[in-house]
Amino acid sequence: MSDREPDGAPRTGNVVWRLYTDYADGSRRYAVLGTVATLIGRALGLLPALVIGLAVDAIFLGERAYALPLVPAGVIPETPTGQLYFSIAVLLAATGGGAILSWIEDWGWSVFAQRVQRSLRVDAYDALQDQELAYFTRRRTGDLMSVLNNDVNALQTFLEDGLSATVWILATVGGIGLILVGLNPTLTAVALLPVPALALFTLLFTRIIEPRYLTVREEIGDLNARLENSVSGIEVIKTQGAERFETDRVRAASDSYLRASLAAIRVRIAYFPGLNLISGIGFAVTFLLGGLWVLGAAPLGLAGSLTPGAFVTFVIYAQQFIWPIIRLGDVVDDYERAKTAGLRVDELLSREPAVGDRADATALTVTDGAVAFDGVTFAYDDEAVIRGVDVAVEGGATVGVVGPTGAGKSTLLKLLPRLYDADEGAVRVDGRDVRDVTLRSLRNAIGYVSQDPFLFYGTVAENIRYGTFDATDAEVRAAAERAQAGEFVRNLPDGYDTLVGERGVKLSGGQRQRLAIARTMLKDPEILILDEATSAVDTETEALIQASLQAFAADRTTFVIAHRLSTIRNADRVLVLDDGRVVEDGTHRDLLADDGLYANLWRVQVGDIESLPAAFLERALERQSVIARDDEEA
Repeated sequence: MSDREPDGAPRTGNVVWRLYTDYADGSRRYAVLGTVATLIGRALGLLPALVIGLAVDAIFLGERAYALPLVPAGVIPETPTGQLYFSIAVLLAATGGGAILSWIEDWGWSVFAQRVQRSLRVDAYDALQDQELAYFTRRRTGDLMSVLNNDVNALQTFLEDGLSATVWILATVGGIGLILVGLNPTLTAVALLPVPALALFTLLFTRIIEPRYLTVREEIGDLNARLENSVSGIEVIKTQGAERFETDRVRAASDSYLRASLAAIRVRIAYFPGLNLISGIGFAVTFLLGGLWVLGAAPLGLAGSLTPGAFVTFVIYAQQFIWPIIRLGDVVDDYERAKTAGLRVDELLSREPAVGDRADATALTVTDGAVAFDGVTFAYDDEAVIRGVDVAVEGGATVGVVGPTGAGKSTLLKLLPRLYDADEGAVRVDGRDVRDVTLRSLRNAIGYVSQDPFLFYGTVAENIRYGTFDATDAEVRAAAERAQAGEFVRNLPDGYDTLVGERGVKLSGGQRQRLAIARTMLKDPEILILDEATSAVDTETEALIQASLQAFAADRTTFVIAHRLSTIRNADRVLVLDDGRVVEDGTHRDLLADDGLYANLWRVQVGDIESLPAAFLERALERQSVIARDDEEA
């Protein structure tokens, strides 16, 4: 969206109205249908009281002629009995017509709200996907799910119930007001006396309840995050015997949500009785004054006459007049919920991603596949992770990237597909700054296999085909064979149609990695990034996969992040990172001869611990203490 703001602050103005106007296109006809049905239905709903008052005066007391607005006199029977039957027929027709219109009203408003909800949720999810990777690392999954589900649902509830109720209230108040003025303007003025008090009471309610509802929505997000985190980590919970600990954490989050909810409830439950009290006092005063008037003791100098039938009609309408005002409380309550939910949804919709296409970005066409990191620096939350990296890689080369834990290996290569953007310097492909090309073309040219591959709920074939959705079944099977996955897939209960479970839980770690490699091979990218891509497979399978990957990488630029240095000993070049800097660069043989950090890492791999210098071991202990401290702070 062009009007997104970089800091994610919601735009100014009425957020509920703006979301309505933004997303009602194509669905307004249903809202119009619901509105028309509401207006006509309310007109029919107001007819019975008018007919009853007329019947009392004209049929039973004979104080006035039987005449209905818009009804020709020739249609009305002349005898009292005929008029009684006619009145009953009108009441039944009004009731039946009202029932049909009520169905049309509910259908129109429901379809309208559901269509808007669908469009809003899709756009919110689309905006979420557009955000940079850092946006997700700073937020909990439960919070984001709360926005997409709870908050969007709260807006849908107001559009379906709140807007229709608003139209109903306006139609009822307007219709009854006109009828009451026509019956007796003076008594109408008395009936309206509680309205200013009701308006002030409602204004006070909105100012108190709004921040409390916002707190409730935030607590829902916290609770969802806790539940999502606990369910996702159920294996760790069970193996650590931490069920009671997690239950206590869920209980604490639930208690916080309960406190926030009760704080809002205390205000809400005081609001509705207050409305009833004010309205009830007003109705009692109206009934008292009208009753004295009918009895001939008109109070306060009121002049004129008031027939029993007219008074009955007035009392019924006055009672009906109170209910829309009371129902207004529900509308205000729903609106405040929708407003706080809308602020959170709008914050997402209005946020401009930190990583996105520039206005003049063009598609990337990879020719040689040369990659360069020119003076690249990058920091997570002001903590430098990559420091002034200058590396140029020829197209088609295979480059190993190694280093101690936390050296910045994965982060450096995530700058290539722009999962993050460099703070300083530039990353280039064939001489073009990756920020000058479109994200879609850049990422289509790069295949990325992480050490913790993600599989979606679905079949084996669907997961291999993911990203290359037009691939044929034969191409999917060929990719699986190249990734050494064909044999185990054929042994699954339903072969390529076997469901892998959520996150691939029905498969082993090695099986998941092989499917992720097959997915990337099917994509056939010009540049390949393997981040510990075979870390979860056994040695024999790793050898087979490495042979396949070596053949696959022969004609494309490949970066291999490895802790098992044996996997990159045949690389054209090895980059050694330490503390975000490239400290060594060369072939496996050259780096061993240099007897630096790489040589020490190799000694660790082959078990030659005795030959490690003391300085290396001291540095390793320092790194581990820093990692432990960061984990505790996190």
